[in-house]
Formats: sequence, structure tokens, C-alpha cells
Amino acid sequence: MTVLKANCQKRRKTVRMSCIGKDRTNGALCKLTVLLIYSIQLKTDGDSLLKKTICLIAVAAVLTSCGNYSADEQVSQTIFAMDTYMTVTAYTDGCGTEKASAAVSECLDEIARLDKLWNVNDAQSDFARINGGGKATVSADTAELISFALDMNEKTGGALDITLLPVLREWGFTTGEYRVPDDDTLAALRENIGSDKVTLSGNTVSVQKGTMITPGAVAKGITGDIVSEIMRKNGVSSAMIDLGGNIQTVGKKPGGSYWKIGLKDPRGQGIFGTVEISDMAVVTSGGYERYFEQDGAAYWHILDPKTGRPAQSGIISATVIGGEGSLCDALSTAFFVMGEQQTEDYWRRSGGFDFVLVTDDDRVIISEGIKDRYTSNGLYGEPEVICFE
Repeated sequence: MTVLKANCQKRRKTVRMSCIGKDRTNGALCKLTVLLIYSIQLKTDGDSLLKKTICLIAVAAVLTSCGNYSADEQVSQTIFAMDTYMTVTAYTDGCGTEKASAAVSECLDEIARLDKLWNVNDAQSDFARINGGGKATVSADTAELISFALDMNEKTGGALDITLLPVLREWGFTTGEYRVPDDDTLAALRENIGSDKVTLSGNTVSVQKGTMITPGAVAKGITGDIVSEIMRKNGVSSAMIDLGGNIQTVGKKPGGSYWKIGLKDPRGQGIFGTVEISDMAVVTSGGYERYFEQDGAAYWHILDPKTGRPAQSGIISATVIGGEGSLCDALSTAFFVMGEQQTEDYWRRSGGFDFVLVTDDDRVIISEGIKDRYTSNGLYGEPEVICFE
């Protein structure tokens, strides 16, 4: 794990791999790549350590950017940003190679720009200036991100919270120096958690003393929305955007079929099912890939803002499917914290998305809007379907 982290971080913001050509990829290698790139992986915070799974995705992206199409039918590039490898693929069907190439290049430029704005470890970033000085005038993009996060904090009853950065650091999830904080330490840190500690006025952001914010819970989702619009603006009607496990699609696959997205088994046994989508995002949150063990107990990085400890809601994987990557990103984290009943209640109250939950007693729960597009591989049996009452 340490070696992988070091190797990947040396290439931060410098990796930009592309694929435009005519050779068909090897079939066996293609299947491996599809599993690694298109299977939903654990999403990460903006200042998190690089995980082994992300490096595997990167390796697959370097080897091939295939589908069932020859390489001259697609343009694909990979960049390392927001502490993960991101692969953007545009299919030339309907727009041509020149427009697809221009769209992909513009997407990567935008990803790099947003990464610089939102990297909490970059002293010149908007978030570092806010956290370092307590107040800063930020870009319109950052102001919109913070406004969205604060709104989602209110809508989810505080389950989605961008003020957890000091607590995450205390647990060691941002440094790799893992430890279990004592009760007094967590109690003191919790005093600085909450959206009421953040003030947004126009493009000026203020935080109370001791409060620090991170965009990690929503940054990739918002980026996916922005990149998707760039694709459409450039005339691309079919694209796959993999932002380190946040999957977002533009249109359908070339030929008109749905994209089939694999959902990673939180217990590490490959995938437990697939969903078929078009013009949608699929985002999964889970504690199963970034955690540490101490005295026989496992501690994962998705924290409950009310306790400052790893969320214990009975959910071990939360996937949200919808038209907006930003909403899916925010809700996947929130639902992992909220648990089964609160997730169902929120869905019935708000609508506009679907979900797939895996519980700690090995049940799969899905909302009725996805039931005809979800396929189980039998690992957890048939899903429980939640309907509007």
C-alpha cells in the first residue's frame, strides 16, 4: 500500500494519458479493464490518501481504454487529479474524431483547473485560504460548491457535512497515521462541526475559529456535471466519464444500448450486480476499502458528524443513481450515515434519483425506479424493492 501511494503521488497532476488509434484491444485484457474501470469504487475525499484500487484503475487505463469498439471509434485520456486517476472517453459516433478530441482535451483542462481550486493541501487553493485565514474571497465555482454542500447538509439533517476535515485528520485518514481518538479529543473537535460554523456571502466564505472545510464529499460529483456539459457543448452524444469511481455518462453507448455499470461487492468478492443507465451518474460510498483495524475492530473513513466516529448505520455500501453527479455524490455519503429507514424516507420525500443499498446483514435494497435496470449476480440474492407509498 505504501509503495503504491508513493509511486502514484510522484505523478500528481502530471499524468495525462491518451488513446486514439486503430488497433483493436486484446479481448481478455479488455474484459479486465471494463471490470476495473467501470466497476464502482469507493469515492475519496479531496485530501485523502491514494488507494490501491485507484492505482489498479490507472494501470488498466494505461493498458487500454476499450469497450466493444475499435480504438479509432473513441478518444480517451486519463489525468491524475483530486487524488485519483480520472478517465474521460468520448465516442466519435455522430461527432467525428476532431470534435471528440477537442471535447476530451477541454474536459481534462477543466478537471485540472478545478483540482487546483479545491485541493485543501495546495496553499493557493480556495479551501486552503479559507482554512488558513478563516475568511477568503473565492471563485464562483467554489462558492457554488459550498452553497450546494450547505444546502445538502440541511436537507440530509447534517449527514452530509463538509466541516469534518479536522476530525478526519485526527483519525489519520488524510495522513495514513491511523489512530483511535479518545472521547475528550472527539468531543472538543465536534464543537467545530456543523454548517452553522460556515458563512457564505456572495463569493466570500468565513468559518469560525477551529472549523475547517473540505470539498471531498461533493467535488467529484460537481466535476462530473461540469465535464458532461463540456461534452454536450462540443457535440459529443456518447461519453463515459470515470472520476476515480464516480461514473457519469453522456447519452447511450454507440449503437444505442445502455451503459452497464458494475456495482462493487463491499465484502470484496467482485461485483454483486449491475445497473443499466443513460445520461446518468452512478456514485457509491462504502467503508470497505479505506479503513484500519485496531484491537480487532475496523474503523472506516466515512464519519458520522454527530459522533465524530465511523458511521454505524447498518449500511456497508450506498449507491445513488441520478441525472446529476453532484446530487449522487452528496447523497451516497449521506445515506451511508443515515441508514436504511432514513434513506427510504428521504427518497419518498424528495425523489429524483434511485438507490442501491447493501446492509451489514447481507441484504440488497433498491428503489423501484431502478428495478427494471438492476441485475443481481446472485451474491446477495434478489433485492428488496422499496416503493412509493
